[in-house]
Amino acid sequence: MLYEWLAGYADQFQPFNLLNYITFRTGGALMTSMIIAFILGPRMINMLRAKQGKGQPIREDGPEGHIIAKAGTPTMGGLLILLSVLLSTLLWGDLRSPFLWTIVMVTAGYGAIGFYDDYLKVSRQSHKGFSGKIRLLLEVIIAAVAVYLLTTVFPQDPAGFKTGLAIPFLKDFTLNLGIFFIPFGCFVIVGASNAVNLTDGLDGLAIVPVMIACMSLAFIAYLVGNSVFSEYLGVPYVPGSAEICIFLGAIIGASLGFLWYNAPPAMVFMGDTGSLALGGALGTAAVAIKHEIVLAVIGGLFVLEAVSVIVQVASFKLTGKRVFRMAPIHHHYEKKGWAEPTIVIRFWIIAIILALIGLSTLKLR
Repeated sequence: MLYEWLAGYADQFQPFNLLNYITFRTGGALMTSMIIAFILGPRMINMLRAKQGKGQPIREDGPEGHIIAKAGTPTMGGLLILLSVLLSTLLWGDLRSPFLWTIVMVTAGYGAIGFYDDYLKVSRQSHKGFSGKIRLLLEVIIAAVAVYLLTTVFPQDPAGFKTGLAIPFLKDFTLNLGIFFIPFGCFVIVGASNAVNLTDGLDGLAIVPVMIACMSLAFIAYLVGNSVFSEYLGVPYVPGSAEICIFLGAIIGASLGFLWYNAPPAMVFMGDTGSLALGGALGTAAVAIKHEIVLAVIGGLFVLEAVSVIVQVASFKLTGKRVFRMAPIHHHYEKKGWAEPTIVIRFWIIAIILALIGLSTLKLR
């Protein structure tokens, strides 16, 4: 909004020229969303606490300390993140960017799905929301629309670039998936969304790795959206994709504000409202900037959490035995006696290491 209104007057008032720089607007989006989250946080938490009464239902089969320590904590805190991100993006983003509107659509759509799921859980005081199959179907539909849009907005299509899969460590090489790129892109977006959702089980566990992943993807988006940098690094050039930095910067700021209230002991949980939306945003950003495989490295912690659930379920159905004491894997370590802050901080460290490995693929080609 500010970009459309003021950037054109840079000749009359030089400071307005700053709006032409992605880095400046990204910083502005980050600070704005963080301030909004800080200001609205207490009011929203009080509102959620008043509306929800008993708060988010806690799994009775979970670690013993959870039932006592987390009982009564309100959920749906993702609303605070979404409101902060969307307002900041509208203020600082280039509203003509198809990339920006696509990622906004996915984030808002997945947030709505998560909100309805949270609402049913709280109102029924049950761990079951609405049908898992219907939820997955809605996620796939939104993702499919997003991937279709992302494969039609590019002004050029060299060697099947629109439907190409970039391979890390290989310079100037993309594997053209053709029509299969749409289901692949859907898998990335839906998979990222649900992986973040599975990770959100301890105070502050998911939100910091989300910030780390957003920082990494924002840096990559800035590079692949610049023809000079992308040519030098040998990565696909995606014209206009740097605008995604604004949205990712807004997520970082909103997440910092939310972490203030979500740090142990949490005053509020983000719920499916936040985790599904943030995961969907990460997946969409990765598809847009052609770094889907790198997302699996940067977001390796989320992958680990999701795989632990898949392995646990498959093992129990096939052999009747469990690989972990409890899945997702962060609960396994709780069952082993690790303190919650220990698990959270160590998982943050793992997320940082994986992000550095993912960013190294930019140069090691």
